[in-house]
Amino acid sequence: MRNLLFVVLLLVSACGFRLKGTAELPFETLYLPASGGIGLDLKRNIEAGSRTTVLDDPKGAQAVLEFLQEARQKEILSLSASARVREFRLIYVVTFRVHDGKGGEYLAPATLQLARDFTFNDAEILAKETEEQLLYREMQADMVRQIMRRLSSARKPTA
Repeated sequence: MRNLLFVVLLLVSACGFRLKGTAELPFETLYLPASGGIGLDLKRNIEAGSRTTVLDDPKGAQAVLEFLQEARQKEILSLSASARVREFRLIYVVTFRVHDGKGGEYLAPATLQLARDFTFNDAEILAKETEEQLLYREMQADMVRQIMRRLSSARKPTA
């Protein structure tokens, strides 16, 4: 039984298998400004899912991730016959870039946008506010995953 387990582990490691959470980033150190929720979530994901070290000082970092915009918006989608809101659309927009601090860019400025629709009922205002916050948290987690994919596809700037 032990030999079989050893053979399986050997085959899995030989085929290039790696855990889903690991990302190969093209820089060993990254400066990420502590800018609220998305910055903290992204820092945790980078530290836990890659070999890249997140630094507190941009001077010693190979790359700098700069958030140019982070915005949450709420739009009315539909109204009832009595002119009450029935549906909202939540929009979450993040614009960022990754550069080396010397004029070279790993990633040019990119804007990512997510949207979620949800129904609204005046009789359930507290529950709907909680649902809205939950949707924003889920959108932020999804945004972090998308940024991680973008970071893993970044290329070193040419000198």
